[in-house]
Amino acid sequence: MWYNELDPEDRALPLEWRSLESQPFQKLLVVRCMRPDRVTTALGNFIRQTLPKGGDFVDCDAALSSVGVLELAFTDSSSVTPIFFILSAGANPVKDVESICIKEKMDPIKHLHTIALGQGQDVVANAKLDMAHKEGHWVMLQNVHLMPDFLLDLEKRLAQFALEGSDPNFRLFLTSDPSKAIPIGLLERSIKLTNEPPAGLKANLLRAFTFFIREEFEEKDTKVKTILFSLCYFHSMMLERRKFGSKGFNMLYPFSIGDLRDSAVVLQNYLDSNAASGKIPWDDLRYIFGEIMYGGHIVNDIDRIFCKGFL
Repeated sequence: MWYNELDPEDRALPLEWRSLESQPFQKLLVVRCMRPDRVTTALGNFIRQTLPKGGDFVDCDAALSSVGVLELAFTDSSSVTPIFFILSAGANPVKDVESICIKEKMDPIKHLHTIALGQGQDVVANAKLDMAHKEGHWVMLQNVHLMPDFLLDLEKRLAQFALEGSDPNFRLFLTSDPSKAIPIGLLERSIKLTNEPPAGLKANLLRAFTFFIREEFEEKDTKVKTILFSLCYFHSMMLERRKFGSKGFNMLYPFSIGDLRDSAVVLQNYLDSNAASGKIPWDDLRYIFGEIMYGGHIVNDIDRIFCKGFL
């Protein structure tokens, strides 16, 4: 019965094993042996219970959006300390970097140079790096895992920049899929960030809400707030269902916070254009969100049925 519980890490062990309730680490070992699928959650509970202010370690960024996390990391970055984004499915940090650029009172068009690495782009990247190093611009190199040989030269170039002394405003952002080809020296030099969805529906829902600025959310109409809550719940369900593999979806889809962001923009624009009627076009909104915004990722008919049905 204990083994079949949905959350065995929170349930008392049976019979003579009950004595381990007062020994959290020993109970954690039992969970590891019997229900390895619950170890991540059990380990989080163990840290919360045993370390002073353990919740601050486990939930440190649960209430922060991806932009909020990047803002904290940016304060620790410097002209010699790049920020390295390890990409997860559907993640695209370009918009976050652009928003930080604006907050730093810089023009993203003039001062942020984004280069997607590929054949022949290493020459362009080196030219932008040399210019940004001297003039204090920002450079964002995307998909650096595609050119591992270039990264060896980049590591040497950054070391040379440090010796010469870069402009204090110079910043370097790198994005990459998880790869063993990334030089360890470059990783050690960088602040590493990733944007994996948190564990659990509640945590996903909280992360979705943090994407919206509180002041702007409070100014919206009550109907818009209600629909945005539904969108956040739907977004959280899509992310949470994905973690169950083939039992959740037949394929791995790159749902991300960008889908929620774009859906919120479409919602506001659509309601503004239909404000004169005074009615909410539910059927239209369901089609836009289910068939286009989220359904656009889905290529399996069974998965599409779930996406439409849940909305």
